[in-house]
Amino acid sequence: MTEVQPDPTPANTAPKAAVVQPRPAPTSLHDLVMQSLDDDQALEVVSIPLEGKSSIADFMVVASGRSTRQVASMAQKLAERIKHGGFGHVRIEGLPAADWVLVDAGDIVVHLFRPEVRSFYNLERMWAFGDQGAA
Repeated sequence: MTEVQPDPTPANTAPKAAVVQPRPAPTSLHDLVMQSLDDDQALEVVSIPLEGKSSIADFMVVASGRSTRQVASMAQKLAERIKHGGFGHVRIEGLPAADWVLVDAGDIVVHLFRPEVRSFYNLERMWAFGDQGAA
């Protein structure tokens, strides 16, 4: 026979819930982009500093999504978060097919790919010149 033990917590107190700490607000456009991609579960996110390599942007961010639907969703959410974050409007190219979507946020250019398309174009290798020593 099993005995029922009395609950040691007083009846007028609720059990403590886990405390969830909110993320700090992004302080820069780069932080916002990286946080947005993390929130949307982007795969293999790479941030390439372009200072000294190109005047088109300060950073190029390359990431993958598991499907065209996820790639399109990440691009649209990213554009919305950038606008609501006060960083202005962005230009989006490639959204209808969503195999490769380019999000131009001015100082940061974001390339979102399906994995197969990303491996075909291999942008990371193209923009990594000067980062390694001579072969």
